[in-house]
Amino acid sequence: MMTSPTLSPILRGFIVIGVATAALQGCRTESKPPSDSARTATASTNGCHGDNTGLTLPSGFCATIFADSIGHARHVVVAPDGDVYVNTWSGQYFGGDKGPAGGYLVVLRDTTHDGRADVVTRFGAKSDSGGHGGTGIALHDGALYAEENGAIVRYTLPADGGAPTGRPTTIVSGLPLNGDHPMHPIAIDSSGTLYVDLGSASNACQLVNRVPNSPGHKPCTELRTRGGIWAYDAGKTNQTFSPANRYATGIRNAVGIAIDGNGQLWSTQHGRDQLAENWSKMYTPEQGQNLPAEELLQIEKGADFGWPTCYFDGDQQKLVLAPEYGGDGGKATASSDKTIDCGSKKAPAAFFPAHWAPDGLLFYTGSQFPERYRNGAFIAFHGSWNRAPGPQGGYQVVFQPLSSGKPSGQFESFANGFAGGVMQPDAAKHRPVGLAEGPDGSLYITDDKAGRVWRVTYVGAK
Repeated sequence: MMTSPTLSPILRGFIVIGVATAALQGCRTESKPPSDSARTATASTNGCHGDNTGLTLPSGFCATIFADSIGHARHVVVAPDGDVYVNTWSGQYFGGDKGPAGGYLVVLRDTTHDGRADVVTRFGAKSDSGGHGGTGIALHDGALYAEENGAIVRYTLPADGGAPTGRPTTIVSGLPLNGDHPMHPIAIDSSGTLYVDLGSASNACQLVNRVPNSPGHKPCTELRTRGGIWAYDAGKTNQTFSPANRYATGIRNAVGIAIDGNGQLWSTQHGRDQLAENWSKMYTPEQGQNLPAEELLQIEKGADFGWPTCYFDGDQQKLVLAPEYGGDGGKATASSDKTIDCGSKKAPAAFFPAHWAPDGLLFYTGSQFPERYRNGAFIAFHGSWNRAPGPQGGYQVVFQPLSSGKPSGQFESFANGFAGGVMQPDAAKHRPVGLAEGPDGSLYITDDKAGRVWRVTYVGAK
Protein backbone atom coordinates (compact mmCIF):
# COMPACT_ATOMS: atom_id res chain seq x y z
CA MET A 1 0.00 0.00 0.00
CA MET A 2 1.00 3.64 -0.17
CA THR A 3 2.14 5.09 3.15
CA SER A 4 1.91 8.87 3.23
CA PRO A 5 1.62 9.76 6.93
CA THR A 6 -0.09 13.12 6.58
CA LEU A 7 -1.55 13.68 3.12
CA SER A 8 -5.09 12.80 2.11
CA PRO A 9 -5.56 9.93 -0.36
CA ILE A 10 -6.26 12.51 -3.09
CA LEU A 11 -2.82 14.04 -2.57
CA ARG A 12 -0.94 10.77 -2.28
CA GLY A 13 0.09 10.79 -5.93
CA PHE A 14 2.71 13.40 -5.13
CA ILE A 15 5.84 14.44 -6.99
CA VAL A 16 9.01 15.03 -5.06
CA ILE A 17 11.40 17.34 -6.82
CA GLY A 18 15.07 17.23 -5.88
CA VAL A 19 18.56 17.40 -7.21
CA ALA A 20 20.20 14.22 -8.44
CA THR A 21 23.31 14.61 -6.34
CA ALA A 22 23.99 16.21 -2.99
CA ALA A 23 27.09 17.67 -1.48
CA LEU A 24 28.06 17.56 2.16
CA GLN A 25 26.89 20.80 3.75
CA GLY A 26 28.84 20.53 6.98
CA CYS A 27 28.01 18.89 10.29
CA ARG A 28 25.84 20.02 13.15
CA THR A 29 26.52 18.36 16.50
CA GLU A 30 24.38 18.59 19.58
CA SER A 31 25.15 17.12 22.98
CA LYS A 32 21.69 16.27 24.16
CA PRO A 33 20.87 15.14 27.69
CA PRO A 34 17.57 13.31 27.95
CA SER A 35 14.47 15.47 28.13
CA ASP A 36 12.36 15.17 31.26
CA SER A 37 9.90 12.85 29.57
CA ALA A 38 12.64 10.80 28.00
CA ARG A 39 14.64 10.68 31.24
CA THR A 40 11.76 9.04 33.05
CA ALA A 41 11.30 6.61 30.20
CA THR A 42 14.97 5.67 29.88
CA ALA A 43 16.38 2.61 31.55
CA SER A 44 19.91 1.33 31.87
CA THR A 45 20.94 -1.71 29.90
CA ASN A 46 20.49 -3.74 33.09
CA GLY A 47 16.81 -3.03 33.71
CA CYS A 48 13.45 -1.98 32.29
CA HIS A 49 11.35 1.06 32.84
CA GLY A 50 7.99 -0.04 34.17
CA ASP A 51 5.99 0.65 31.00
CA ASN A 52 8.69 -0.09 28.38
CA THR A 53 8.19 3.49 27.09
CA GLY A 54 4.63 2.64 26.18
CA LEU A 55 5.45 -0.40 24.04
CA THR A 56 4.17 -3.91 24.61
CA LEU A 57 6.93 -6.53 24.31
CA PRO A 58 7.32 -10.24 25.09
CA SER A 59 8.39 -11.10 28.62
CA GLY A 60 12.06 -10.41 29.34
CA PHE A 61 12.47 -7.63 26.74
CA CYS A 62 13.06 -3.97 27.51
CA ALA A 63 12.47 -0.92 25.32
CA THR A 64 14.30 2.32 26.03
CA ILE A 65 14.39 5.58 24.12
CA PHE A 66 17.78 5.82 22.44
CA ALA A 67 17.07 9.18 20.75
CA ASP A 68 14.09 11.44 20.20
CA SER A 69 12.83 14.20 17.89
CA ILE A 70 15.53 13.69 15.24
CA GLY A 71 13.21 14.29 12.27
CA HIS A 72 11.24 11.88 10.13
CA ALA A 73 13.49 8.90 10.84
CA ARG A 74 13.37 6.27 8.12
CA HIS A 75 15.91 3.45 7.77
CA VAL A 76 18.75 2.86 10.22
CA VAL A 77 22.06 0.98 10.44
CA VAL A 78 24.46 0.37 13.31
CA ALA A 79 28.24 0.34 12.90
CA PRO A 80 30.50 -2.21 14.64
CA ASP A 81 31.51 0.48 17.16
CA GLY A 82 27.88 1.07 18.11
CA ASP A 83 27.35 4.35 16.23
CA VAL A 84 23.79 4.52 14.93
CA TYR A 85 23.21 6.14 11.51
CA VAL A 86 19.70 7.21 10.46
CA ASN A 87 18.39 8.63 7.20
CA THR A 88 15.57 11.13 7.67
CA TRP A 89 13.14 12.36 5.05
CA SER A 90 11.13 15.50 4.47
CA GLY A 91 9.71 17.55 1.64
CA GLN A 92 6.29 17.05 0.10
CA TYR A 93 5.89 13.56 1.56
CA PHE A 94 5.59 15.12 5.01
CA GLY A 95 3.53 18.14 4.08
CA GLY A 96 6.56 20.36 3.48
CA ASP A 97 8.02 19.89 6.96
CA LYS A 98 11.78 20.44 6.67
CA GLY A 99 12.70 18.72 9.93
CA PRO A 100 15.44 19.82 12.34
CA ALA A 101 18.21 22.16 11.23
CA GLY A 102 21.29 20.55 9.72
CA GLY A 103 21.69 17.67 7.30
CA TYR A 104 19.15 14.90 6.85
CA LEU A 105 21.60 12.18 7.87
CA VAL A 106 22.10 11.65 11.59
CA VAL A 107 24.70 9.80 13.63
CA LEU A 108 23.80 8.95 17.24
CA ARG A 109 26.51 8.17 19.81
CA ASP A 110 26.16 6.81 23.30
CA THR A 111 29.41 7.96 24.91
CA THR A 112 28.25 7.26 28.46
CA HIS A 113 27.12 3.68 27.72
CA ASP A 114 23.75 4.18 29.39
CA GLY A 115 21.67 3.02 26.44
CA ARG A 116 20.85 6.53 25.21
CA ALA A 117 22.52 8.71 22.58
CA ASP A 118 24.05 11.76 24.23
CA VAL A 119 25.69 13.09 21.04
CA VAL A 120 23.58 13.77 17.95
CA THR A 121 25.40 14.90 14.79
CA ARG A 122 23.65 15.84 11.55
CA PHE A 123 25.36 15.87 8.16
CA GLY A 124 24.62 15.52 4.46
CA ALA A 125 22.21 17.42 2.24
CA LYS A 126 20.25 20.25 3.88
CA SER A 127 16.82 21.61 3.09
CA ASP A 128 18.16 25.09 2.39
CA SER A 129 20.31 23.68 -0.41
CA GLY A 130 17.49 21.69 -2.02
CA GLY A 131 17.79 18.53 0.03
CA HIS A 132 14.88 16.32 1.04
CA GLY A 133 16.70 13.44 2.72
CA GLY A 134 15.58 9.91 1.99
CA THR A 135 14.94 6.38 3.23
CA GLY A 136 17.77 4.12 2.09
CA ILE A 137 20.95 3.67 4.16
CA ALA A 138 23.58 0.93 4.41
CA LEU A 139 27.11 0.19 5.64
CA HIS A 140 29.70 -1.57 3.49
CA ASP A 141 33.50 -1.80 3.65
CA GLY A 142 33.82 0.97 6.22
CA ALA A 143 31.66 3.42 4.26
CA LEU A 144 28.15 4.74 4.67
CA TYR A 145 25.79 4.62 1.69
CA ALA A 146 22.66 6.74 1.69
CA GLU A 147 19.81 7.85 -0.51
CA GLU A 148 19.94 11.60 -1.12
CA ASN A 149 17.63 13.31 -3.61
CA GLY A 150 17.46 10.73 -6.37
CA ALA A 151 20.98 9.41 -5.90
CA ILE A 152 22.81 6.84 -3.81
CA VAL A 153 25.95 8.43 -2.39
CA ARG A 154 28.86 7.07 -0.36
CA TYR A 155 30.55 8.71 2.61
CA THR A 156 33.94 7.61 3.90
CA LEU A 157 33.68 7.22 7.66
CA PRO A 158 36.44 8.34 10.04
CA ALA A 159 38.57 5.61 11.58
CA ASP A 160 37.17 6.47 15.00
CA GLY A 161 33.58 6.58 13.77
CA GLY A 162 31.11 9.43 13.97
CA ALA A 163 30.14 11.78 11.18
CA PRO A 164 32.13 11.89 7.94
CA THR A 165 34.21 14.99 7.30
CA GLY A 166 34.53 14.77 3.51
CA ARG A 167 32.14 15.23 0.66
CA PRO A 168 30.16 12.21 -0.59
CA THR A 169 30.87 10.30 -3.79
CA THR A 170 27.98 9.55 -6.12
CA ILE A 171 27.47 5.83 -6.74
CA VAL A 172 24.20 5.95 -8.72
CA SER A 173 22.32 9.03 -9.92
CA GLY A 174 19.12 9.69 -11.83
CA LEU A 175 16.79 7.53 -9.73
CA PRO A 176 13.14 8.43 -10.48
CA LEU A 177 11.48 10.67 -7.90
CA ASN A 178 7.99 11.10 -9.34
CA GLY A 179 4.77 9.33 -8.57
CA ASP A 180 3.31 7.43 -5.65
CA HIS A 181 6.49 5.79 -4.31
CA PRO A 182 9.61 7.99 -4.62
CA MET A 183 11.64 6.34 -1.83
CA HIS A 184 14.74 4.26 -2.57
CA PRO A 185 15.58 1.75 0.18
CA ILE A 186 18.86 -0.10 -0.33
CA ALA A 187 20.78 -3.19 0.74
CA ILE A 188 24.36 -4.28 -0.02
CA ASP A 189 25.54 -7.88 0.06
CA SER A 190 29.02 -9.12 0.99
CA SER A 191 30.09 -9.21 -2.67
CA GLY A 192 29.45 -5.50 -3.02
CA THR A 193 26.23 -5.65 -5.01
CA LEU A 194 24.04 -2.66 -4.25
CA TYR A 195 20.31 -3.40 -4.47
CA VAL A 196 17.93 -0.45 -4.87
CA ASP A 197 14.15 -0.52 -4.61
CA LEU A 198 12.29 1.54 -7.21
CA GLY A 199 8.68 1.51 -6.13
CA SER A 200 5.90 1.97 -8.64
CA ALA A 201 4.83 5.42 -9.77
CA SER A 202 1.18 4.31 -9.66
CA ASN A 203 -1.17 2.14 -7.67
CA ALA A 204 -1.98 -0.44 -10.35
CA CYS A 205 -0.60 0.90 -13.66
CA GLN A 206 -4.03 2.19 -14.70
CA LEU A 207 -4.57 4.46 -17.67
CA VAL A 208 -5.68 7.02 -15.08
CA ASN A 209 -4.11 6.39 -11.67
CA ARG A 210 -6.49 5.58 -8.80
CA VAL A 211 -9.65 6.30 -10.83
CA PRO A 212 -12.61 3.87 -10.67
CA ASN A 213 -12.94 1.41 -13.55
CA SER A 214 -9.83 2.65 -15.34
CA PRO A 215 -8.13 -0.34 -17.04
CA GLY A 216 -4.44 -1.08 -16.89
CA HIS A 217 -1.83 -0.14 -19.44
CA LYS A 218 -1.15 -3.06 -21.78
CA PRO A 219 1.71 -3.56 -21.53
CA CYS A 220 2.60 -1.77 -18.32
CA THR A 221 5.58 0.19 -19.63
CA GLU A 222 6.14 1.57 -16.14
CA LEU A 223 7.85 -1.74 -15.33
CA ARG A 224 10.82 -0.72 -17.47
CA THR A 225 11.86 1.80 -14.82
CA ARG A 226 9.73 1.12 -11.72
CA GLY A 227 8.08 -1.63 -9.72
CA GLY A 228 11.16 -3.71 -8.99
CA ILE A 229 14.67 -3.97 -7.58
CA TRP A 230 17.74 -2.75 -9.45
CA ALA A 231 21.34 -3.90 -8.92
CA TYR A 232 24.57 -1.86 -9.12
CA ASP A 233 28.21 -2.16 -8.11
CA ALA A 234 28.68 -0.54 -4.70
CA GLY A 235 32.35 0.04 -5.47
CA LYS A 236 31.82 1.86 -8.77
CA THR A 237 31.21 5.60 -8.91
CA ASN A 238 29.07 7.71 -11.23
CA GLN A 239 26.75 4.98 -12.41
CA THR A 240 23.50 6.18 -13.97
CA PHE A 241 20.06 4.69 -13.47
CA SER A 242 19.10 2.48 -16.41
CA PRO A 243 16.40 -0.10 -17.20
CA ALA A 244 19.27 -2.48 -18.00
CA ASN A 245 20.10 -2.84 -14.30
CA ARG A 246 16.74 -4.27 -13.30
CA TYR A 247 17.29 -7.33 -11.07
CA ALA A 248 13.72 -8.42 -10.24
CA THR A 249 10.32 -7.10 -11.29
CA GLY A 250 6.64 -7.09 -10.36
CA ILE A 251 7.27 -5.60 -6.90
CA ARG A 252 4.98 -2.65 -6.28
CA ASN A 253 7.00 -1.18 -3.42
CA ALA A 254 9.79 -2.99 -1.57
CA VAL A 255 10.40 -0.54 1.27
CA GLY A 256 11.70 -3.30 3.53
CA ILE A 257 14.81 -4.74 1.89
CA ALA A 258 17.53 -6.80 3.58
CA ILE A 259 20.17 -9.51 3.24
CA ASP A 260 19.79 -12.52 5.53
CA GLY A 261 22.58 -14.31 7.39
CA ASN A 262 23.23 -16.57 4.41
CA GLY A 263 23.60 -13.70 1.93
CA GLN A 264 20.11 -14.10 0.42
CA LEU A 265 18.25 -10.94 -0.67
CA TRP A 266 14.71 -10.45 0.62
CA SER A 267 12.14 -7.68 0.49
CA THR A 268 8.66 -6.85 1.61
CA GLN A 269 5.92 -5.89 -0.81
CA HIS A 270 3.22 -3.29 -0.23
CA GLY A 271 0.07 -4.68 -1.80
CA ARG A 272 -2.02 -2.50 -4.10
CA ASP A 273 -4.81 -0.25 -2.84
CA GLN A 274 -8.45 0.46 -3.69
CA LEU A 275 -9.85 -2.82 -4.96
CA ALA A 276 -13.28 -1.99 -3.58
CA GLU A 277 -13.15 1.75 -4.21
CA ASN A 278 -12.13 1.36 -7.85
CA TRP A 279 -13.98 -1.88 -8.65
CA SER A 280 -17.12 -1.77 -6.50
CA LYS A 281 -19.03 -4.16 -8.76
CA MET A 282 -16.47 -6.90 -8.08
CA TYR A 283 -15.38 -6.28 -4.48
CA THR A 284 -17.27 -5.50 -1.28
CA PRO A 285 -15.89 -2.91 1.15
CA GLU A 286 -14.89 -5.77 3.46
CA GLN A 287 -12.90 -7.40 0.66
CA GLY A 288 -11.20 -4.10 -0.06
CA GLN A 289 -10.27 -3.90 3.62
CA ASN A 290 -8.68 -7.35 3.62
CA LEU A 291 -7.17 -7.66 0.14
CA PRO A 292 -4.52 -8.04 -1.05
CA ALA A 293 -2.07 -9.45 1.48
CA GLU A 294 1.20 -7.75 2.35
CA GLU A 295 4.16 -9.97 1.42
CA LEU A 296 7.63 -11.15 2.36
CA LEU A 297 9.56 -12.03 -0.79
CA GLN A 298 12.69 -14.08 -1.35
CA ILE A 299 14.32 -12.27 -4.25
CA GLU A 300 16.01 -14.11 -7.12
CA LYS A 301 17.53 -12.52 -10.20
CA GLY A 302 14.99 -12.32 -13.02
CA ALA A 303 12.01 -13.19 -10.82
CA ASP A 304 8.59 -11.64 -11.49
CA PHE A 305 6.34 -11.22 -8.43
CA GLY A 306 3.22 -10.23 -10.36
CA TRP A 307 2.48 -6.52 -9.98
CA PRO A 308 0.43 -4.99 -11.57
CA THR A 309 -1.30 -7.82 -13.43
CA CYS A 310 -1.67 -10.09 -10.39
CA TYR A 311 -2.09 -9.69 -6.63
CA PHE A 312 -1.78 -12.15 -3.75
CA ASP A 313 -5.06 -13.19 -2.13
CA GLY A 314 -4.24 -14.24 1.43
CA ASP A 315 -7.57 -16.04 1.88
CA GLN A 316 -7.00 -18.25 -1.16
CA GLN A 317 -3.23 -18.19 -0.68
CA LYS A 318 -2.51 -17.67 -4.36
CA LEU A 319 -1.90 -14.99 -6.95
CA VAL A 320 -5.04 -13.94 -8.83
CA LEU A 321 -5.71 -11.70 -11.81
CA ALA A 322 -6.08 -7.98 -11.10
CA PRO A 323 -9.31 -6.30 -12.24
CA GLU A 324 -7.38 -3.81 -14.39
CA TYR A 325 -6.19 -6.77 -16.49
CA GLY A 326 -9.39 -8.76 -16.86
CA GLY A 327 -9.78 -10.10 -13.33
CA ASP A 328 -13.23 -11.09 -12.09
CA GLY A 329 -13.04 -10.35 -8.39
CA GLY A 330 -10.48 -12.94 -7.39
CA LYS A 331 -11.43 -16.13 -9.22
CA ALA A 332 -9.42 -15.97 -12.43
CA THR A 333 -5.68 -16.59 -12.39
CA ALA A 334 -5.08 -16.00 -16.10
CA SER A 335 -6.36 -13.56 -18.70
CA SER A 336 -8.81 -14.76 -21.31
CA ASP A 337 -6.26 -14.26 -24.07
CA LYS A 338 -3.68 -16.27 -22.08
CA THR A 339 -1.13 -13.42 -22.17
CA ILE A 340 -1.14 -13.20 -18.36
CA ASP A 341 -0.68 -16.27 -16.17
CA CYS A 342 -0.53 -15.50 -12.46
CA GLY A 343 0.53 -19.07 -11.80
CA SER A 344 3.84 -18.31 -13.49
CA LYS A 345 4.62 -15.45 -11.10
CA LYS A 346 6.65 -16.02 -7.95
CA ALA A 347 4.54 -16.26 -4.79
CA PRO A 348 5.62 -14.77 -1.46
CA ALA A 349 7.48 -16.74 1.19
CA ALA A 350 5.08 -15.38 3.82
CA PHE A 351 2.10 -13.02 3.86
CA PHE A 352 0.41 -10.66 6.30
CA PRO A 353 -2.81 -8.65 6.74
CA ALA A 354 -3.69 -6.19 3.99
CA HIS A 355 -2.57 -2.56 3.99
CA TRP A 356 -0.38 -2.78 7.10
CA ALA A 357 2.52 -1.26 5.08
CA PRO A 358 5.73 -3.27 5.74
CA ASP A 359 8.44 -0.59 5.78
CA GLY A 360 11.33 -2.26 7.63
CA LEU A 361 12.94 -5.72 7.42
CA LEU A 362 15.69 -7.29 9.50
CA PHE A 363 17.00 -10.83 9.80
CA TYR A 364 18.20 -11.33 13.35
CA THR A 365 21.64 -12.97 13.58
CA GLY A 366 22.66 -11.94 17.10
CA SER A 367 22.92 -13.98 20.26
CA GLN A 368 21.42 -11.58 22.82
CA PHE A 369 17.81 -12.57 22.07
CA PRO A 370 16.61 -16.12 22.80
CA GLU A 371 17.61 -18.77 20.26
CA ARG A 372 14.14 -18.92 18.69
CA TYR A 373 14.71 -15.48 17.16
CA ARG A 374 17.93 -16.46 15.40
CA ASN A 375 17.64 -16.12 11.60
CA GLY A 376 14.01 -15.09 11.81
CA ALA A 377 12.63 -11.88 10.30
CA PHE A 378 11.50 -8.77 12.11
CA ILE A 379 9.15 -6.58 10.05
CA ALA A 380 8.13 -3.01 10.91
CA PHE A 381 4.58 -2.23 9.79
CA HIS A 382 4.12 1.50 9.29
CA GLY A 383 0.34 1.25 9.56
CA SER A 384 -2.66 1.50 7.26
CA TRP A 385 -4.84 4.36 6.10
CA ASN A 386 -7.36 2.44 4.02
CA ARG A 387 -8.78 -0.53 5.92
CA ALA A 388 -12.27 0.98 6.23
CA PRO A 389 -14.94 -0.07 7.09
CA GLY A 390 -12.92 -1.97 9.68
CA PRO A 391 -10.31 -0.51 12.04
CA GLN A 392 -6.89 0.46 10.74
CA GLY A 393 -4.05 -1.98 11.38
CA GLY A 394 -0.32 -2.40 11.56
CA TYR A 395 1.59 0.21 13.60
CA GLN A 396 3.74 -2.54 15.12
CA VAL A 397 6.82 -4.71 14.70
CA VAL A 398 6.19 -8.40 14.15
CA PHE A 399 8.44 -11.45 14.19
CA GLN A 400 8.19 -14.09 11.47
CA PRO A 401 9.98 -17.34 12.45
CA LEU A 402 11.87 -18.92 9.55
CA SER A 403 13.74 -22.16 8.99
CA SER A 404 15.78 -22.80 5.85
CA GLY A 405 14.22 -19.75 4.25
CA LYS A 406 10.63 -20.84 4.87
CA PRO A 407 8.09 -19.87 7.54
CA SER A 408 8.30 -22.19 10.53
CA GLY A 409 5.26 -20.76 12.28
CA GLN A 410 2.76 -17.93 12.26
CA PHE A 411 3.98 -14.36 12.60
CA GLU A 412 3.58 -12.84 16.05
CA SER A 413 3.40 -9.32 17.39
CA PHE A 414 6.76 -8.38 18.92
CA ALA A 415 6.53 -4.65 19.67
CA ASN A 416 3.16 -2.91 19.75
CA GLY A 417 1.72 0.31 21.10
CA PHE A 418 3.51 2.74 18.79
CA ALA A 419 0.27 4.43 17.75
CA GLY A 420 -0.63 5.28 21.34
CA GLY A 421 -4.16 3.95 21.03
CA VAL A 422 -5.22 5.76 17.85
CA MET A 423 -4.33 3.78 14.74
CA GLN A 424 -4.73 6.54 12.17
CA PRO A 425 -1.86 8.09 10.19
CA ASP A 426 -2.45 11.65 11.38
CA ALA A 427 -3.37 10.78 14.96
CA ALA A 428 -0.87 8.03 15.77
CA LYS A 429 1.91 9.12 18.14
CA HIS A 430 4.54 7.03 16.39
CA ARG A 431 4.85 4.95 13.21
CA PRO A 432 7.63 2.33 13.06
CA VAL A 433 9.77 2.25 9.90
CA GLY A 434 13.40 1.13 10.17
CA LEU A 435 15.04 -1.82 11.93
CA ALA A 436 18.68 -2.52 12.70
CA GLU A 437 20.72 -4.86 14.89
CA GLY A 438 23.48 -3.51 17.10
CA PRO A 439 26.83 -5.26 17.64
CA ASP A 440 25.58 -6.50 21.01
CA GLY A 441 22.40 -7.95 19.49
CA SER A 442 20.11 -5.10 20.53
CA LEU A 443 17.28 -4.15 18.17
CA TYR A 444 16.84 -0.53 17.05
CA ILE A 445 13.48 0.74 15.76
CA THR A 446 12.89 4.12 14.10
CA ASP A 447 9.73 6.23 13.90
CA ASP A 448 9.05 8.76 11.15
CA LYS A 449 6.13 10.45 12.90
CA ALA A 450 7.89 11.94 15.95
CA GLY A 451 11.51 11.06 15.16
CA ARG A 452 12.07 8.57 17.96
CA VAL A 453 14.58 5.70 18.02
CA TRP A 454 14.02 2.81 20.44
CA ARG A 455 16.57 0.30 21.62
CA VAL A 456 15.16 -3.11 22.54
CA THR A 457 17.24 -5.45 24.69
CA TYR A 458 16.70 -8.83 26.30
CA VAL A 459 17.35 -8.99 30.03
CA GLY A 460 15.93 -12.43 30.78
CA ALA A 461 12.61 -13.95 31.62
CA LYS A 462 10.84 -12.53 34.65
